[in-house]
Amino acid sequence: MNPYMEFAHKTDLAYSALCHSLCRELNLPQTAFDILLFLANNPECDTASDIVELRKIKANLVSVNVNRLVEEGVPGDRRKTRLLCTKQAQPIIDKGRALQAQFAARLLSGMSARQRQAFADAAAVINHNLDEILQEVH
Repeated sequence: MNPYMEFAHKTDLAYSALCHSLCRELNLPQTAFDILLFLANNPECDTASDIVELRKIKANLVSVNVNRLVEEGVPGDRRKTRLLCTKQAQPIIDKGRALQAQFAARLLSGMSARQRQAFADAAAVINHNLDEILQEVH
């Protein structure tokens, strides 16, 4: 497997594995948890189509899980286009963000501050290059 693809794949697998026990504790499917944290962490991306496009979650799964979250009183009003997290969702969001911070810390453990900065710099360059490629294509 291509090392870049393997890195992305293993990152996704490790994150999902780390989320498993929290999702079980919260009685939330992983997809609902991912949607909720996506909305909380990216308030400017607040539509179902944003979730489909940016998180690459299938539209039917977004619809089912958003409806489930709304029924449980987690995000906002399903009759509106914009999806907003309510105060009821905050304890779940707090636990999810703590898990994400733990994951990031574990992912970067053993790296010096200089290595972390080099990784961040490389990611910024790659992100810039991706933006240029996308602008050329569109």
